[in-house]
Amino acid sequence: MKAVGSSIAVLPGDGIGPEVVAAALRILDRVAQRGGLSVDRETGLIGGAAIEEAGHPFPPATEDLVHQADAVLLGAVGGPQWANSQVTPEQGLLSLRSSLGLFANIRPFEVFPGLEQASPLRRPPRRGVIVRELLGGLYFGTPRGRSSRSDAVVEAIDTARYTVPEIERIARIGFEMAERQGVPLVSVDKANVLETSKLWRETVTTMGEEFPRVPLIHRYVDAAAMEMVIAPERYQVVIAENLFGDILSDLAGGLVGSLGVMGSATVRQWEPGPGLYEPIHGSAPDIAGRGVSNPLGAIWSVGMMMEWSFGLSDAAETIYGAVRRTVADGVLTPDLGGTATTEDVTESVLNHLG
Repeated sequence: MKAVGSSIAVLPGDGIGPEVVAAALRILDRVAQRGGLSVDRETGLIGGAAIEEAGHPFPPATEDLVHQADAVLLGAVGGPQWANSQVTPEQGLLSLRSSLGLFANIRPFEVFPGLEQASPLRRPPRRGVIVRELLGGLYFGTPRGRSSRSDAVVEAIDTARYTVPEIERIARIGFEMAERQGVPLVSVDKANVLETSKLWRETVTTMGEEFPRVPLIHRYVDAAAMEMVIAPERYQVVIAENLFGDILSDLAGGLVGSLGVMGSATVRQWEPGPGLYEPIHGSAPDIAGRGVSNPLGAIWSVGMMMEWSFGLSDAAETIYGAVRRTVADGVLTPDLGGTATTEDVTESVLNHLG
């Protein structure tokens, strides 16, 4: 096994973020202890908690911290108290991703054995992964904002922008992943309408010439949303621009039964290196502090940290296996139809690590 990097930046965030991060760190500590690994960590502020304490959702101290770390573990950001503010917790999340230059968001989805009843599908997907471009498109394009026209009508503007290099780098990760798994690559766009999507399709098609063993399938995003419901097995490796990837990965959360079981890795390379790891669910302020939040997405994210930042595939598979066995045992939080607490689920995963 490779040695784990010296430090992890921990950003618990808002709502249930601190609860699920605390659970994930217990799993990390157990895996590190049993593997003879040394993992230092330091905690920082982000999101609403950072606004309240430091006046900014991504304060300079946090930016310095994440750049010094080998990996970042994030909980969740957001809450209704900041919904109508000029400065929002979500701005801190976008700033974090941009500052680190992490452009590829890896979002695996899987129906775990024992969780088939939680899926709304008669034929739930076995597993797949959505590779979402994270630093371009409508979320980062300029100009953006609101203005009043000469006739006093208020209008809002968002701009979608992509360059060929931005598309090439996300496509390369998708092709490499599909080639390793021996499956087709599905590229999602809206090339019948949008100029950015036309460029996306042209660039991905050209990139495919470097990967002759990988069948390339293009799908419009609306057709992809339909097919993921009626034939999810076709979507084993998917690449998508920022907005489409955001929507489809939440759709995948519905297909597997809950966003609470889904983790993610945000990286900028195929080989082990810096990364941001977080469950894809939100801050869920309505259940914060009640001890019933689902920690499996955060725990799965720690497994992805082992895999993507530190190259410890054995440690990652140990964590994934413990999560699957916990679900198979029926130790489920209320979002999955169970009665288990966050502590119950965490203890079950810890037990299965043995």
